[in-house]
Amino acid sequence: MRKIRDVLRLKFEAGVGERQIADALGVARSTVQEALRRAREGGVTWPLPPDMDEVVLQARLYPHKVAAATIPLPDFPAIHTELSRKGVTRTLLWQEYKARHADGLEYSAFCDHYRAWTGTQDAVLRLIHTPGDKLFVDYAGQTMDVVDARTGEIRSAQIFVAVLGHSSYTYAEATWTQTLPDWIGAHVRTLDFLGGAPLAVVPDNLKSGVTQAHRYDPDINPSYQDFAEAYGITVLPARPLKPRDKAAVENGVLICERFILARLRDVTFFSLAGLNDAIRALITELNAQPFQKRDGSRQSVFESVERPALKPLPVDRYEYATWKKAKVHLDYHVEVERHYYSVPHALIGKTVEVRLTTSTIEIFLHGQRVAAHLRSELRASFTTLAGHRPERHQAIVDLSHEKLLARAEVIGPATAGVLRAQVLARKHPEHALRASLGILRLAQDFSALQLEAACHRALQLNSPSYRAVRALLNAPATITQTELSLSLPTHANVRGPSYYH
Repeated sequence: MRKIRDVLRLKFEAGVGERQIADALGVARSTVQEALRRAREGGVTWPLPPDMDEVVLQARLYPHKVAAATIPLPDFPAIHTELSRKGVTRTLLWQEYKARHADGLEYSAFCDHYRAWTGTQDAVLRLIHTPGDKLFVDYAGQTMDVVDARTGEIRSAQIFVAVLGHSSYTYAEATWTQTLPDWIGAHVRTLDFLGGAPLAVVPDNLKSGVTQAHRYDPDINPSYQDFAEAYGITVLPARPLKPRDKAAVENGVLICERFILARLRDVTFFSLAGLNDAIRALITELNAQPFQKRDGSRQSVFESVERPALKPLPVDRYEYATWKKAKVHLDYHVEVERHYYSVPHALIGKTVEVRLTTSTIEIFLHGQRVAAHLRSELRASFTTLAGHRPERHQAIVDLSHEKLLARAEVIGPATAGVLRAQVLARKHPEHALRASLGILRLAQDFSALQLEAACHRALQLNSPSYRAVRALLNAPATITQTELSLSLPTHANVRGPSYYH
């Protein structure tokens, strides 16, 4: 689905042709045509509707249907290996193949397919890189030592190298590690150096970039993919054990080792910043050197041809983010670093993806953002948005004595006076809240005028309690002060007159 989105974006947003899309994404033109055909037949347009997540998109483009039967092809690499063994012939291997697959290729077709396969082996494809197409990135094999001026400790710095495919314009910098924060940070600084973004970036299968290497469908690290989407870049990892896929950066690494690291071999550096200053000066010199086999230099070709082809950078510089999965608890919160953030209550029990930056927390389900919060450093605390609560929970949270008092004042001043008396008569606010709710509830059993009259009489009798008001409503003409006093229970939990002094 990631490449399908890239095909649609490049076709309808950038107006790129099918062949250029195929070159940018490293796929066949027929693959691009097939994706666009499925999008037309599935009624998929760009930009995608907000409610179309990855599950819906896949169902639209690839509806379930029974696959048609195909003729099983032989395992040509295994056949090639077997033919190197003494006494093994094509006829024998074909007979063994037919024994396993009765409906397989006949002998002549078997030999034709094998010859066609062998003709593709060890062929070197001369790649023609279009301006602004690909940026190749990798770490050099060599490291540079940095000495701690206070302790004398020597620490090795890694050398990150990035090369644009068309102009060979080169960028390099030193980072302490090859871990994800340094890896993505180096990419961000590379794009700042270039002043624009290419269509695709081609990394090696470093764990910081590719969590699971695969020849056809590599699994990109979520944080790396997040960075790529922020800049509108497609990540196209080189195939495992195929250095020719990134020959540009392999050559760039070799040049950096010879032109930069070799020159700095006898220089002692006491900080990473000092090392990067020296690298930056030599990179400027390298890019200005004339080519040996083509006109101009890296700098001149970049300025005249490749820089205009780069996409503009976003207004906001990318902020490094990490991703984790979390399950929504029964209280419609997810736990992130011992703090709890709310999500819509309908997601209870779902597993969501959480994107963490230094300042924000974003929560996604099937690629759709469902919640966002400012990041909190408080442990065992909750950050809750009112809209995430069920209505019945929100009604309880929104309840306050001020709101009840406003409702009482609509009925009349005596009713409001009885509610104010509840706050004075009870130590705990929740106790007063419950008593006030009970008094207002009487307006449903009796009229508002009756409730106001009963509350007025209760204040005159100095008995502004729920029991007294209800008694006055039930027998407004007969009740006396003595009866009100007798109606109250006599036990240790009832507060006497001394409580109010």
